[in-house]
Amino acid sequence: MAGCSVNPVTGDRELVAVGEDWELQVGAQQYAPLIQAQGGDYELDPGLVDYVQRVGQRLAAESDRDLPYEFEVINESIPNAWALPGGKIAINRGLLVEMQSESELAAVLSHEIVHAAARHGALGQTRNLLLQGAVLAGGIAVGAATEDDRYTQVALLGGSIGAQLINQSYSREAEREADLYGMRYMKRAGYSPVGAVELQETFVRLSEGRDHGGFGALFASHPPSQERVENNRELLAELGREGEIGREDYQRRTAKLRADQPAYEAYDEGRKALADEDVDTALAKADEAIRMLPEAAIFHSLRGDALAAREDYREAERAYDRAVRRDPSWFYHHLRRGMARNELERYDAARGDLNAANELMPTAISHYLLGTIEQRAGNRSQAIEHYRVAAQAQTPVGQQARERLQSMGVAPSG
Repeated sequence: MAGCSVNPVTGDRELVAVGEDWELQVGAQQYAPLIQAQGGDYELDPGLVDYVQRVGQRLAAESDRDLPYEFEVINESIPNAWALPGGKIAINRGLLVEMQSESELAAVLSHEIVHAAARHGALGQTRNLLLQGAVLAGGIAVGAATEDDRYTQVALLGGSIGAQLINQSYSREAEREADLYGMRYMKRAGYSPVGAVELQETFVRLSEGRDHGGFGALFASHPPSQERVENNRELLAELGREGEIGREDYQRRTAKLRADQPAYEAYDEGRKALADEDVDTALAKADEAIRMLPEAAIFHSLRGDALAAREDYREAERAYDRAVRRDPSWFYHHLRRGMARNELERYDAARGDLNAANELMPTAISHYLLGTIEQRAGNRSQAIEHYRVAAQAQTPVGQQARERLQSMGVAPSG
């Protein structure tokens, strides 16, 4: 039931349908799976990750709300940043290379801190619940969840609430609050708020181009406008420009990331080529990226994907081996090696990989393949359990799982 509560940041009374326990639970449960679903942790430069986390905690100390704030860097080229309820915040590798100073980084992180502190996610969930109630009252069926197909069309199980929250468009008022109070947090933490103006100026310039260049996700949830730039300038005049900007330090901290950028660009081109079924180009781009930055696990996975598309599963398995050795923390490397080993009829090894993938992020495809392996081995109860999990997904894989259960004379749910 919805009720009125006081916004911890603004002091305004607002209608909120969920409590702080819901925020903390959603943040804790959804944070790791969403990071996995969007590219996994960026691990090639631990010093940069530590730096981002220190800046984030410095700002969080100025928040109007005591939350278990966390900050992670996602290994993804698409420029974006987001906050889950409960203070769980992420920024993509691709956004870090677009900024020029620590003050700009502080502007991004303080903006996301305000979204968490001011309960904007909870307010968005309240709107969704009220809308859903209106839709159901009108007798209209709620649409099925869509499938996240960025990585081999795998469906994230149990992550729909978190994905919905980070992809939602905040209200104009929520964005205004995040800009306004984010700049105040910056000032209190010792940063010059000029970074917030420069950041919005950059976003407006990029949004006005013919091609957003991958900024679509960021602009969808945080739409830039000249009005926001002017509002930030007015507040800057009130707060003053004094404070830390940190251009040189930021350039030094991000030097490796910038030096590695050509390799990531080759990888992104290869990933796009593979999506367009241009396997030769994808393989060539993977090899190009590996020559420049052989320690990057995702480049070896791209090579494995291209080889798997050629049905060269033996070489694909070797490529995934190299990816897993370099970064065992991302579900995708284990999943894809498991899929290759399944094709090679190395079922015991495939089972180990698919279980490892599920521990990091449960997916319909991994549960479905585990179901086929257990069914083949005569383990009927285990097969049914995996098929039932996969059958929850409203995707082609989910449909296959439901058909398997039907052929076994079993209902999709227990």
